Amino acid sequence: MKSLTILRALSVLSISAGACLTAGAARGDTTDDLLEKLRQKGILTQAEVDQLKQRNAAATPAPAPPPTTPVGDSGTVVHFLDKGIGVAVGPVNVTVSGEVNGFYVNDSPDSPGPHKIVAGGLAAVGPNDNSSIRNGLLPGDFNVDLATKQEGYDIDVHFGLYPGLNSVSGVGGANSGGVTHALGTSGIDFRQEFLTVGTSTLGTIKIGRDIGLFGAEAILNDFTLFGVGSTGGNVAPSNTSLGRIGLGYIYTDWIPQITYTTPKFGGFAATVGVFQPFDAFNSSGLSGTLSGHGEPQFQGKIAYEVPVAPTSAFKAQFWTNVITQSLTSAGGGDALPTNHAVQGTGVDVGTKLDWGKAEFVGTGYFGSGIGTTALFFDAVAPNGSPRDSRGGYLQGSYTIGERFTLSGSYGISELDLASGEFAPTLVKDNDSYSFGAKYHLTNWVNLIGEFTHTISTAHNGNQAQDNAFAAGGIAFF
Repeated sequence: MKSLTILRALSVLSISAGACLTAGAARGDTTDDLLEKLRQKGILTQAEVDQLKQRNAAATPAPAPPPTTPVGDSGTVVHFLDKGIGVAVGPVNVTVSGEVNGFYVNDSPDSPGPHKIVAGGLAAVGPNDNSSIRNGLLPGDFNVDLATKQEGYDIDVHFGLYPGLNSVSGVGGANSGGVTHALGTSGIDFRQEFLTVGTSTLGTIKIGRDIGLFGAEAILNDFTLFGVGSTGGNVAPSNTSLGRIGLGYIYTDWIPQITYTTPKFGGFAATVGVFQPFDAFNSSGLSGTLSGHGEPQFQGKIAYEVPVAPTSAFKAQFWTNVITQSLTSAGGGDALPTNHAVQGTGVDVGTKLDWGKAEFVGTGYFGSGIGTTALFFDAVAPNGSPRDSRGGYLQGSYTIGERFTLSGSYGISELDLASGEFAPTLVKDNDSYSFGAKYHLTNWVNLIGEFTHTISTAHNGNQAQDNAFAAGGIAFF
């Protein structure tokens, strides 16, 4: 800057030229500009300018690289995760995942008639075959997960949205009855919203809405989870089909809860929790209701995974879950006098065995006052007496080569009459045979074909049967 002032005082540079060069000093390009001005004034020749520029370049040190911020020190650094679709923003992993499916389904219901009436039956009855393009047992889903570590605790926040393909009425929520006229809209089932906090030595607490414990392994290991299974009605589909719900297990559901899961001890882990209580619901039209909620619902789980070497072809898992809830009368039209109650309790057990490319699943449940198909549906008689129920399924799968899997299963759900009850058309059992083929097209995409035969039988011997064929695909990301 001092050299520029001297040159201006000697009239070698004008005031405006000096101002330009002064501004250039802040950018680090003053020397080259000064040499060019001196050439233009005739003080230096072009050869002298080139020689001085070369000397200046050799003497100027390389600029220091801009400072970098290590990942985890600031929220300004973003990089790709090693797994999943997502990014790490400072110390927080943000992951999105999801699934999309769709199936062509042709259903052949049983013909209507007085001997086909089964209240609570799951086999379709109707005058004609019908076709649909619909979701299977799963709707679509889109999940956002934020995971981090703070003060030594692993923290995870999860949101799960489950949209359907088909238009719904909206009466009763996103999973309401389907509609088939134009200008409809599908439903979005916001099933998951929960927080987990824990460590590997202390265990984990979950607070929010997520899948229940009782019946969870039964549905998560059901091969029709990725397909259709029994349709649950195909003329005007809602968000999902039934799969094997009510045909081997009671639906676990997505329930507000506070649960604690222990660390693993060898292959053992346990979970206990309090859950939002449910009503005893009159689903069939032949049952009583109990709608008082003086106490929470309780569920628990014990799971065991046989420790084996990572390279072992054999794997085995065992589990048992329990559920219990006081079913209390709130008065009004409930089946018992106000504040009177019965206890609904159920237990399920199961195993999953893998041997190379073969897989076997066996699971069963029994209970009193827990109903059938969904939790506490048709759980009590009109006089408030609890009904017993039981069920289970057996399933086998085998993978041919690396991509093609064949599966088959049989399951049944039974509902007894309460002592002294007379309800001849109430469902006695729903059962089904299901067969499926899956082709693993890519890492994301699976092509699926299925056939399912569903049978519903009433206590008086009425029976309905239907057959469903499904073909489509499912993609996970």
